[in-house]
Amino acid sequence: MTNSEILESLQAQRTKCTVWSRVMGYHRPVEGFNIGKKGEHKERVFFEQNKLKRTANGKF
Repeated sequence: MTNSEILESLQAQRTKCTVWSRVMGYHRPVEGFNIGKKGEHKERVFFEQNKLKRTANGKF
């Protein structure tokens, strides 16, 4: 069974998920963003803090 077939078979059990993001000091649902802000949100890159600390200390 493919992924799309599985999703179709479980469609009745699925619920809508609201994604929130912090913008200008407060939280807003992403679905309320204008088209430009939605584009920026898709381009965001997430990082792991532990990796950042290791790089900042000069250790890998």
